[in-house]
Amino acid sequence: MSISSKLLLPLLLLPLTAQAAVKIQRWHTADGTQVLLVERHENPIVDVSISFKGAGSTFNPADKSEVAEFTAAMLTTGTQQLDEEAFHARINDLAASLNSNSSEESASITLRSLSKNSSLQPAVGLLNQSLTQPRFAEPVFERLRKQSITALQQQETDPGFIANREFARLNYGSHPYGRSAQTSVESIRKVTLDDIRAFHRSRYGKNNAIVAVIGDLNRRQTEALVAKALNGLPARSSAVENVPAVPQHQAALRRIPFAGEQAQIVMGMPLIKRHDPDYYALVAGNYVLGGGGFDSRLMKDLRDKHGYTYGASSGLSPASQAGPFTIGFSTQKNNTEPALQAARRVLAAFIEEGPTEAELKQAKANITGSFPLRFDTNAKLLGYLSLIGFHNLPDNYLEAYPKAISALTAEQIKSAWQRRVNPENINIVVVGADGGAQKAKP
Repeated sequence: MSISSKLLLPLLLLPLTAQAAVKIQRWHTADGTQVLLVERHENPIVDVSISFKGAGSTFNPADKSEVAEFTAAMLTTGTQQLDEEAFHARINDLAASLNSNSSEESASITLRSLSKNSSLQPAVGLLNQSLTQPRFAEPVFERLRKQSITALQQQETDPGFIANREFARLNYGSHPYGRSAQTSVESIRKVTLDDIRAFHRSRYGKNNAIVAVIGDLNRRQTEALVAKALNGLPARSSAVENVPAVPQHQAALRRIPFAGEQAQIVMGMPLIKRHDPDYYALVAGNYVLGGGGFDSRLMKDLRDKHGYTYGASSGLSPASQAGPFTIGFSTQKNNTEPALQAARRVLAAFIEEGPTEAELKQAKANITGSFPLRFDTNAKLLGYLSLIGFHNLPDNYLEAYPKAISALTAEQIKSAWQRRVNPENINIVVVGADGGAQKAKP
């Protein structure tokens, strides 16, 4: 890291004023690119994230894994003008950072730079080269593929990974959300550079791009930045499709043998969409059930009361279609069955009873009190701007979220969980037990 980079890093981490409302300016370009801007002139810094809908792992070919992941990763490993070493040297010379990654439904590239033109303009030029003229060098691809295969082989020795992979398979089967759970050494080896080039050509366009900008720029300057960054991309992505609805599957209980003293248990079901009408009731209920750490019912029962585990938790992963509701914990193998039954009883009781007023008060205080910390730096806020743009959430989402949580009643939460979470639909995976598959029984 250069001296200038070391000076820049503390500035990038400076907190925003948590109490101040976030003013989002939002518009679409003539090509359909969505732009979200938050002006922050206190520090001479600009943060940019460009996301592409339809360019994530959900859209990998069915028989070839990690095409989306390789494509995104290789955007920042050199351009037609600069090889990998020269590219990174140039970024460092500018005291900037340029990174790319992929998620389930999108891929993104992020830039951090000083806002002065002598730094920002060449940095945006490198960003543009990454998007429009990636090098896609064979040696880099072979290195990344080898790393990916090695990582998968290491993960397959981890009972937690095995449990979560099988859980995804039970939840989603052949649905695109289950695509990553089908990854194998063979499916990674099938990928070619031609697959990556084709994925890039067809899924990185101006019309499916979402640009989030935070920092020392006004709207006019941001419009110019966006035009320069995307110049040369296809006007339209030719392969963008919507994620299909998640079909209902019969719940199953899967037992996978695994050596060791511990059993890993994962249970849950596809449940929550980002625009779910029960979104806030499900979120608040999840805090009481297992998202609230030591205060949650799962922890109080499985850890404090029975001593089955050091930690049990539940979580929600909202997506465009039904993302998973998950309960997870590990336990000594001889406690597997009683611990599993205890978890099922806690879930069933919560669905039947809903939260107490005391539990709801605590959940509201924690969720609303900690919410501003989710976007108290430019880097965190940038992620939320991208989220708001991707899912077309309202401009006041960051203010509306805690208000919606605060307005909930215990009865609303109870109703949502009773309508949406049927214990008989819960998939269960136990890694570290006798093998076999069967229908899940209450």
